[in-house]
Amino acid sequence: MSPSNAILRGFLVSQLCVGVIGNSLIFMLYVYSFLVRSHFSRPIDHIFMHLVLVNMLTVIFAMISYIMSSFGVRHFLDDAGCKAVLYVFRVTRGLSICTTSILSTFQTITIIPSNSKWAWIKPKLSTWTCCSFLFAWLINLLIYVHVIETVVAKINYTDVGDGYYHVYCKIGLTDLRNKELFLGVILTGDVLFMTIMMLTSFYMVTLLYKHRKGARHLRSQSLSCKTAPEHRATHSILLLVSCFVIFYLLNNFITLYGFYTHERIPTLGVIVVIVSSFYPTVCPFLLLSNNKIISQFISSLSILRITCFQRAFGG
Repeated sequence: MSPSNAILRGFLVSQLCVGVIGNSLIFMLYVYSFLVRSHFSRPIDHIFMHLVLVNMLTVIFAMISYIMSSFGVRHFLDDAGCKAVLYVFRVTRGLSICTTSILSTFQTITIIPSNSKWAWIKPKLSTWTCCSFLFAWLINLLIYVHVIETVVAKINYTDVGDGYYHVYCKIGLTDLRNKELFLGVILTGDVLFMTIMMLTSFYMVTLLYKHRKGARHLRSQSLSCKTAPEHRATHSILLLVSCFVIFYLLNNFITLYGFYTHERIPTLGVIVVIVSSFYPTVCPFLLLSNNKIISQFISSLSILRITCFQRAFGG
């Protein structure tokens, strides 16, 4: 085993563990908050739960094939396995983008001033959010049916092909003529949701900045040295949007280059999967950097520990 292959294997396994453990732990924290501390639950928490769930599935189905390949497994997926793995990966990746857009829009509507012309949307926010989730699931499930129809397993494990490739799967030759149309549909949807997320996030950052600027003179000298809640929220939004845009553009640039190049690039597939999995891996930590659910959970554990201690000593 070459040192480079060992390093790659360790990196892939590490990224998978971080993505799965991070998303699953945060998902369980939200489930705990929803079941045990339901009076603290907020409507936006359901969006967080959905996002970390699809992120976890994206990381698993994106990386499992390349991890198995790094361990030397030559025939990990057959035709059915290729269709299932790539279909779930594409659907969950699309849902991750849609959910991030829904989250940004939800946050923006929540902080809209009551005197704004868009304030009438607030009472309908929960209903519109549910409809948005149903639309996102439906559109992604339908779009990526094309993957089930075209993807097959490779007969020869060492078949690299031209440009971008999957380690175990390939696109049927009869469908190569339609790849531009399929890519165009995917990119159009992704760009649409990315644009919505960027516009709503920019509007939210602008509102928070104006609020912080207007409320600055109301803060006492003792509070001025502390980081304002608006500043923390603004920082979280900017960090999330920047991370999404950078890795979305990088992932699509590499993918498009792979589809249209005629060079043999054996490592391009693993590069694409690493880049495409980076946002779902770090996303939950960015989203929760300004969230109180972790502090609430730690507070609950502290209270439980004190209660058990008092009972143990007959207090």
